[in-house]
Amino acid sequence: MPPKQKTVYVCNECGFESPKWMGQCPSCNSWNTLEEQLAVAKSKDRKSLLSSSGPVAGKSLFSISASDEERYVTGISELDRVLGGGIVSGSVVLLSGDPGIGKSTILLQICKAFKDKLDILYVSGEESPNQIKLRASRLGVEGENVTVVSDTNTLSVCEYIKSSKPDLVMIDSIQTMQIEEISSSAGSLVQVRESTNMLLRTGKGLNIPVFIVGHVNKGGDIAGPKVLEHIVDTVLYFEGERNQSYRILRAIKNRFGSTNEIGVFEMTDKGLQVVENPSAMLLSGRVSNVSGGCITCVMEGTRPILSEIQCLVTTTGFGNPRRMANGYDFNRFNMLLAVLEKRQGLYFSNLDTYLNVVGGMHLDEPAADLAVCLSLVSGLRDIPIDDNLIAFGEVGLSGEIRNVPRILPRIKEAVGLGFTKCVLPYSSYKTLTSTPKGIELIPVRNLKEAVGIIR
Repeated sequence: MPPKQKTVYVCNECGFESPKWMGQCPSCNSWNTLEEQLAVAKSKDRKSLLSSSGPVAGKSLFSISASDEERYVTGISELDRVLGGGIVSGSVVLLSGDPGIGKSTILLQICKAFKDKLDILYVSGEESPNQIKLRASRLGVEGENVTVVSDTNTLSVCEYIKSSKPDLVMIDSIQTMQIEEISSSAGSLVQVRESTNMLLRTGKGLNIPVFIVGHVNKGGDIAGPKVLEHIVDTVLYFEGERNQSYRILRAIKNRFGSTNEIGVFEMTDKGLQVVENPSAMLLSGRVSNVSGGCITCVMEGTRPILSEIQCLVTTTGFGNPRRMANGYDFNRFNMLLAVLEKRQGLYFSNLDTYLNVVGGMHLDEPAADLAVCLSLVSGLRDIPIDDNLIAFGEVGLSGEIRNVPRILPRIKEAVGLGFTKCVLPYSSYKTLTSTPKGIELIPVRNLKEAVGIIR
């Protein structure tokens, strides 16, 4: 009878290992996160694999060049925007998202953008070379600069990278890669962590940028330990509904650029197409002269984006009214309802209230508060808001309208899309040194003044 294999319990949040199960991880204090895994083999081979290749060498800070890092510009404007201007040499980028969202598609489009410019190594553990060729032909990817490797052995892939020395490496996906010296199965926490570490050291040592595709779990988080996000340089996340054609690429972490930028794409039969004007896209198909709708402007990095907020207020058929918010923070939604009831005497306690942000956007900036309140009042009174009106401002618990940053870019974006009226905080209005032509500015100090616009 073969000996029983030793197992350990590993935290799927921080990677902490314990010989026995515990309800709470002592490292990150998370509950019910320890999962049973096969113990890692403590062999000399594994120690040699994971150890440094040579003695540590120091370098004076004064002698290090302060020149800007080298970037490879893809020509895909939305991707370059999110990355901070292009792909940095030696960087490790983790690309995640729901299945079928477009992760493998964007990688092949990067290959198309670098046609005859860079030597690219595409490592796939999920698809055969023939399957990759079929998708590449549909996307119009040609050229002899792309080498496809179908292998799941991390050590073999790293050795191939050292021998061929490509300009760019793509791993699709990290959950299929494994190190044979580790007894855990592919996709386990230990395999994902150690495989990423090995690929990171290889890419950093040769100054080769590496793209790593990571799947997400049922909760929408990147599968694997949290340390996976900490060790890479950039974490990109694809957002969007599978039944909609639009995709949003967001940077959760970026050591070489801003994490506030987003890229907007449209999924077509020719791949992901860049959406140059997201505001016009989000406002397309808008119905006029209907109550409960208001346009607001939020800042995603340096880009102002106009979004439509819709609210539906109706009599409840149950004992307790329903509250639903799609694309907006539910707790903040309830707070604004309480402010309207307490400060304006508008009662929603016996009414079902639904809020939706059109286009799949998620608004987390307080500047959308004023538009939400106006939409709620419009839905309650069943009075439409002027189709040419836009509103933005933060609402306080006392009903005051507070200042929001970057007022002028928001107003210019509204003017460019044909809006003629803008409701904004009075404190922001006083900071304006110039007023764009073609739009009427309506400064308000509190909710009473703002609600008075709806007549």
